[in-house]
Amino acid sequence: MQTAPPTGTEPPYAPFQPAPSAGVIADAHERSRSFGLCRHEAADLQPIPADALAWAVARNEVLCAHALPVMETLSAQIAGTQSMVLLTDAQGVVLHTLGDEEFLGRAQRVALRPGGSWSERSKGTNAIGTALTLGNAVQVNGDEHFLKANQFLTCSCAPICDPLGQVIGALDVSGDQHQQSAHTLALVRMSARMVENHLFGKVYEDAVRLRFHARSEFLGTLMEGLAAFTPEGRFLAANRSGQFQLGLSSNALQAQTFPSLFGMPMSALLAQMRSAPLQPLRLGLPGGVVVNAVAEFRPRRCTVAGWMSDAPEEAVEAGNTVPSVERPSAAALRKRAHTQGARPKLSSLRYLDTGDVQLAQAIDRVSRLLGSDVPTLVLGETGTGKELLARAIHQDGPRSAGPFVAVNCAAIPETLIEAELFGYEEGAFTGARRKGSVGKIAQAHGGTLFLDEIGDMPLSMQARLLRVLQERTVAPLGSARQVPVDVHVVCATHRNLRDMMARGCFRDDLYYRLNGLVVRLPALRERTDLTVIVTRLLQALHSGPEGRHGVQEEDPLRERGSMPVRISARAMEVFVAHRWPGNLRQLSNVLRTAALMARGADEIGIEHLPDDLFDDDGLPQHADTTAPGFAPAFHPLPARATPRSAGSEVSSPSGTGADTVLPWGEVEEAALRHAMAVHRGNVSAAARALGVSRNTVYRRLKGLEWGSANGSANTSGS
Repeated sequence: MQTAPPTGTEPPYAPFQPAPSAGVIADAHERSRSFGLCRHEAADLQPIPADALAWAVARNEVLCAHALPVMETLSAQIAGTQSMVLLTDAQGVVLHTLGDEEFLGRAQRVALRPGGSWSERSKGTNAIGTALTLGNAVQVNGDEHFLKANQFLTCSCAPICDPLGQVIGALDVSGDQHQQSAHTLALVRMSARMVENHLFGKVYEDAVRLRFHARSEFLGTLMEGLAAFTPEGRFLAANRSGQFQLGLSSNALQAQTFPSLFGMPMSALLAQMRSAPLQPLRLGLPGGVVVNAVAEFRPRRCTVAGWMSDAPEEAVEAGNTVPSVERPSAAALRKRAHTQGARPKLSSLRYLDTGDVQLAQAIDRVSRLLGSDVPTLVLGETGTGKELLARAIHQDGPRSAGPFVAVNCAAIPETLIEAELFGYEEGAFTGARRKGSVGKIAQAHGGTLFLDEIGDMPLSMQARLLRVLQERTVAPLGSARQVPVDVHVVCATHRNLRDMMARGCFRDDLYYRLNGLVVRLPALRERTDLTVIVTRLLQALHSGPEGRHGVQEEDPLRERGSMPVRISARAMEVFVAHRWPGNLRQLSNVLRTAALMARGADEIGIEHLPDDLFDDDGLPQHADTTAPGFAPAFHPLPARATPRSAGSEVSSPSGTGADTVLPWGEVEEAALRHAMAVHRGNVSAAARALGVSRNTVYRRLKGLEWGSANGSANTSGS
């Protein structure tokens, strides 16, 4: 086994210090035996349940968001080597995998797949479990694995820790043992360091951050030190390279300030940043070492590492120190780092990114242009979350302190939309309010204007809107004055605007003014993250719905803590099979109804789902409604006292001649019985097979003799 060698940039007291190689394998094998494992026994290949995996992914959302791009880069670097990249949580449960298709098939046979547990307690000595146990990057080759079943592998793993030094996961490369290389361990360690630095920047994005190194060429690399401070100069955190260069442990640094570490008042640093931003500084450390440093400070709402300050931004801009605010404890900050993904605001891009590739690409494109005020056009079917994305753009951008004003262009009568958008003066028209009204555009000044269903805006209003966007002023109805407006415009529509332009229903000039960035939100049936979405929505229902601005609001229909937070596997199968024509809006309403129906139960079952979820137009054409698990087991109709039984041939039943004509009611009943038996009691499937409506089937079923001992038709699963 190889362990990570010293790099010259890691402090010896860090939790990732290189462990001595002698005896490490023997110690790990001894731990494996103490867990009751036997080298020749079959490994536990059963992954954790799908709902538990969904919870694990949601719980580690921040880690996944920052690790997945790094995993893609690492996967490209090892392509063609019969290897794969894995991300695990702090307990060794695999969250995501990437790699060569051929090797992925072999890896699944030993549970190297999402949901597989690779702790030492579960799999004995292995790179993931041993690295997490030691808190150190390790490589385990071939027969160094405790279990014989895993000895075809070579694995290199490095733990990932949060900015406070706590292990939150691990990054691993596993492959065929014949492909082992010491360079793989170095790649994994650097990739883990990259994830840690990304996390550091995210957690302390509102703090004063310092990047420094004794050698200027290392600025901007993984070797640079990172340190975060409050605007008044209190120390918050430093990455491993920063701790090493400062010569102090994380605990010792908690008592330090920016002036005590770098010999410069914080006010002087802020003044330097204002006069020459991003220009390297020469700062002296307590030990006499001089480092090159670059300072960054981009406060959004005058916040400091996530807690609010009452000081106005002008104080920061003027170079004054911000009045002292109470800094959260290390435990509180650690909790924030770990749970940031567990209860994020609905209005954030991070919350919306739930693992679907198409959606992730849209969010990435939006993220790149945050703060640029480039108009954004969001396309997608009704209910796909276009307004949620617009609110997230506003919430994550520099205008978040300003208003977010949403206008549904399809919901306002054509005669009123002009007054709603542009406002009006007193007496501008009959029925106008006294003192007039401020229009939606002026209300959004300094913030974001969201124009939903822009494709439904009348042509006459399109011309006026174009003028407002070009001149950045708006004239209320009945007034000659021009009111300056500064807004970021986000539009959304489910219509094809290019087709509308071709038909003369939408102005070309307005379209090209609005489509600075065009993103499309996939329909729910096209997404691959349904399980995560369901889990997230159930969690929100259980904890309490969020208001429009992320503020908790009471729900009078909900009894706190009484609704289930899980959904059964069979109910999830129904969700997966459904086409969700109403997309996220429909899914949210279905879950809310089902959760209320299931109050007091441990989980939402198929019996709690609303009947209309199983309408014919909601089922995919390829849905196998006869598959076990799609619907509850069918309780057969009781046999009637007739010569025919369910399943008999209707056209020529036994005991009758070819020319025998059966009574219509008897033929109808036999056909219904046969269809219900074939489709295991699924009313929708039976109705489709018979060519009648569901209501017709229900009416006919009510006329049959249903014995109480035999149960009832599958109305909930129909």
